[in-house]
Amino acid sequence: MNAQGEVLNELPAEKTSPGGGPDLPVLDADAVTVRQGKPFTVDSRDGTGRWRVNAVPHQAPNGPLDAAFNTPVNVVVAASLSQVDDIVNEIRSISATVGSVLLCVLTSVGWLAVRSGLGPLTRIEETAAAIAHGDLSRRVPTLAGPRTETGRLTASLNGMLVQIETAFQAREEAEARMRRFVADASHEMRTPLVGIKGYTDLYRMGALPTRESVDETMERIARESERLGRLVQDMLLLAKLDESNPPAQSAPATPAPYPLDLAPMDLRTLAIDALHDIQAMAPTRSVSLTGPDEGKAASAPALADEARLRQVVSNLVGNALNHTPSDSGIRIGMGSLDGRAVLEIEDTGPGLTADEQERVFERFYRADTSRSRNTGGGSGLGLAIVHALVTAHGGRIELRSAPGEGCRFRVLLPQLRIES
Repeated sequence: MNAQGEVLNELPAEKTSPGGGPDLPVLDADAVTVRQGKPFTVDSRDGTGRWRVNAVPHQAPNGPLDAAFNTPVNVVVAASLSQVDDIVNEIRSISATVGSVLLCVLTSVGWLAVRSGLGPLTRIEETAAAIAHGDLSRRVPTLAGPRTETGRLTASLNGMLVQIETAFQAREEAEARMRRFVADASHEMRTPLVGIKGYTDLYRMGALPTRESVDETMERIARESERLGRLVQDMLLLAKLDESNPPAQSAPATPAPYPLDLAPMDLRTLAIDALHDIQAMAPTRSVSLTGPDEGKAASAPALADEARLRQVVSNLVGNALNHTPSDSGIRIGMGSLDGRAVLEIEDTGPGLTADEQERVFERFYRADTSRSRNTGGGSGLGLAIVHALVTAHGGRIELRSAPGEGCRFRVLLPQLRIES
């Protein structure tokens, strides 16, 4: 091209050039100078392709004037970008395809990850639904490590579910005990009431013609009345003790304590008195006074209500006398053990099975159901009262027994420290 941008000569490549060759702008001397030899891109003549073009001043061998044209010229070189565009388009197509596939894969992986992450929540929902339908034994399965958020949540929920199940079981057991207590109390109270009514009916019908028969009937009515009175007193005592020692699940913040007249005392006094009582009530029985576990007898100082502890000892002694053969021996132990004041009543009777030992402190429970007050048995409240009174003193009662080996009841109370 000359300085005015007119084409002086070009290679005859029109037929093979893509798009009919480049569609060049006017490249006069000023335009070429401004571009400073930097390549630029133009469209093809038919608009279907692109060309990369560079225009530079031509320096002839003999100087700036070309010998053929006798004027300054510019050389314009153009290269087709069709192959480059094809490669770019192919790369774009491949990138779009790969990107689409990768997006689908990432979406699937993300969906699976979210589903896996929400899996424990689904299990928790299923467990909660099962519990809502009454299955309190269900637990959330362990689906993650204990140090993960899900693992800690699972452990916390399972701990809460254990507490809920325990509370419901305790409530059901309390309701069952209450129903059994009411039924047993009704049965126990009905027996003396029926006896009293029967004797009064005999009197009204004139079936007691002599003074002796009337006196005998009155004595029986008095005995049944005393029996009924003792039963009512025992039930009232247990009710008061329940108020001071409620179950842990329903305990108020500040329960009203059972009124105990606490004073320093020595359990040895109760043990010696119990020995004399047994010798008076059953002279043929062998009675021994020892320490805990047949050791040496010793003092057992404690802060206690002496009247209530005498009731405890009386019930334990009566239990040993009523439920053992007349020739079986009784041992009374007293002393200190592991910082506690100890009082033991042990017999050599028939003993109790494991099932009987679990229920022996329940109200109205009798290991020998054939017994009643009329035959030397009790109402089944004696050991329940013993347990409640010992608990009210802050102590505990232990039972050791086996079939054929007798029973040993051990009362343990906080030992009173005596300063010298």
